[in-house]
Amino acid sequence: MSKIHFEKYKPSEFNEYFKLVQDDDVMRYITGKGMTEEQANHKFNSILEKSSIHDDIGYFKVYKDDQTIAGECKLVYNKYLENSLEIGYVLKKDFWKQGIGSKICEHLITLSKDRFPTYKIIAVIDPDNIASRKLLEKFNFVSYWKGIEHDVPTEKLILKK
Repeated sequence: MSKIHFEKYKPSEFNEYFKLVQDDDVMRYITGKGMTEEQANHKFNSILEKSSIHDDIGYFKVYKDDQTIAGECKLVYNKYLENSLEIGYVLKKDFWKQGIGSKICEHLITLSKDRFPTYKIIAVIDPDNIASRKLLEKFNFVSYWKGIEHDVPTEKLILKK
């Protein structure tokens, strides 16, 4: 069984980030399509800022077998729901359907509960992303809001205690 580990992005790693987020298929349920370099650069600066707040908060590269970047994940403060953290992840196509999403989800939930035991844990998905919904439901997330947010179809799920 392959192992995964997590490292925060460094300012010098924009190119790794851009390789991931410029892919239309990878970004289909996040932004609708791959990001331009300008969009990715703006988002990457935001990622670095959010990652500097706390050691356990931010965006993390996801490595498979200690060398290959499989994607990224996030554990960030959620600004819309008081005392809550938001989890999320995106994987390169080569790593879809290998159980990595489950490992990431498990890691982020465990980290959240250990470091922030009083916080709610939420996830935000595109309502059409059936794979993400099934994965979150497997971990006991339930839907609590569906609608349009920032001009994008959105569904919010929360981890049941």
